[in-house]
Amino acid sequence: MAALALRDPVPLFAALPLLAAPLAAAVASLGHSADHELRWRDRGTGREVEVTGLVHPDREADADDLVVTFERPAQLYEAAPPEVVHEDGDVSFRLRWGASEPTVANVAPPEVTWIDPTGLAERRATRTQDPLVVERFPPELLRLGRARLEHTLALPGETPSRRIGPSGEFFGLREASPTEPPRRINWRATARVGRLLANEFEVDRTGDVLLIVDARPTSLGHAIDERLLGVSRAAAYGVADAFLHQKARVGYARFGEFLEAVPLSGGRAQRLRLREAVHRTVLSPIAGPAERCAVSARRFFPSGVTTLLFTSLADETSFDLVPHLRRRGFPVAVLSPSPLQAMPRTPRLAEDVEPLAERLQRLERRTRVARAWQDAPVIDWQDYWSLEGLVSLLQRPRWGRRTGA
Repeated sequence: MAALALRDPVPLFAALPLLAAPLAAAVASLGHSADHELRWRDRGTGREVEVTGLVHPDREADADDLVVTFERPAQLYEAAPPEVVHEDGDVSFRLRWGASEPTVANVAPPEVTWIDPTGLAERRATRTQDPLVVERFPPELLRLGRARLEHTLALPGETPSRRIGPSGEFFGLREASPTEPPRRINWRATARVGRLLANEFEVDRTGDVLLIVDARPTSLGHAIDERLLGVSRAAAYGVADAFLHQKARVGYARFGEFLEAVPLSGGRAQRLRLREAVHRTVLSPIAGPAERCAVSARRFFPSGVTTLLFTSLADETSFDLVPHLRRRGFPVAVLSPSPLQAMPRTPRLAEDVEPLAERLQRLERRTRVARAWQDAPVIDWQDYWSLEGLVSLLQRPRWGRRTGA
């Protein structure tokens, strides 16, 4: 416009680089992409979550032109700003987060964007990597292997022992694989038949357990219900993982408006199925009747299986689940995350004076737990980072007979 007004071509030639910059950036971006290789892991323990990783760009891109952004799960809080370093042609990062309570969270892969030096063109990489799973649950669950569970099959079968020796009984001989350890080779039988034979050891399964998570809305409100459900999901997955390590069969069910179930099974594949089912467990907008849960559970699971029910006991409908499950033949124990830990605190006038509202809430909670004890053992889960009460209950011999049908 200035060149036309002054009838002078000099401003036009001066603005030519600015006019050609978008075209040059577009041409330059044709040979570059944001494709990369991602290597990352969670190195934290306990409440600390430390995610470290490395982004290695392809040979056509320069690491200095890559912008890496991260998406933090809602269950975690930021303990320190993310650290991103460009060096040696790679992009390394370190994320320091924290978990205020037990959780099982999916961390989405970082978003990688290539931006040309002029800042006029950019390309975003397509996320092809799997999310990083962050698991945090109370350490007492590692001792659940001592619990003896009831068998629900007349002949529960056998499963190969992972160890050699007194942990399993000799079962028979089989063809040895190329990677068979020497201790498992039966050298006398090998000498007789002229080919490698290996010993097979077998151990009985330890039993079956069913985990039911109550995902129905309550009068506590959506925010508190979401928090309590997240704690229940983490506890359920931790219990399932502990029993799967002991070769037990584990089943999982989520009850909202209807029952969604994962049948009893064991092994590594069942652990993956349970992880996916736990992540799909969200708060239901509609609360289904308790009898529907018991009737549906009988279709998927046999009677007599040890059952753990995760519910907050916040509404009257929560108390009906246990009687209906008992009538269908499920011996039930209740793990109830206390809503008092998730409610906002009332400011205190003095250190030794408890607000009246908190005292009434605590007394009401104690009354609800005592009422639920009439039908089944109840663990009032007040400290979310400790499950000593649940471990002690499950290790008690034949506790389920008290609540059996």
